[in-house]
Parts: sequence; structure tokens; C-alpha cells
Amino acid sequence: MRDALLSMVRMIVDHPDDVRVTTLQGAQTLIFELRCNNGDVGKVIGKDGKTVGALRTLLGVMAARQGRKAVLEVVE
Repeated sequence: MRDALLSMVRMIVDHPDDVRVTTLQGAQTLIFELRCNNGDVGKVIGKDGKTVGALRTLLGVMAARQGRKAVLEVVE
């Protein structure tokens, strides 16, 4: 899941080398902390949060297939 998220975000941003994803694992929850270049944060969030919402939906579906929950946090 981490690699899929990393690939999707790298396609969106202008500085793909600055994208970092940290994964924290709980008993039933995966927390993904996404860090990127300050100029790319707006692109990741998208207009009215639609892009980050879509990323969260995709992560949620992938996690649900494993019987888990996923949380995506964009860290500035």
C-alpha cells in the first residue's frame, strides 16, 4: 500500500524526489504520514480536498481488503 501511495503522489507533484511516506502500524489501523515539498502540498490536497479525498478512498479500499483501516495525513 505504501508503494502504491508513493507512486500516485509522485505522479501528481512537481518535485517527486521530495515525497516521503512514513507508515505507523496499530493493531487494526495503518497511518500513513505524507510529506512533500511545500510548493506541492496544494497539489496533493487538491481543489476543495478532492485529490487527498480520492487518495484516502483508495487507501481505505486497499486496507479493507486486508481487514484493516487506513488513515492518510498530509504533514506540512
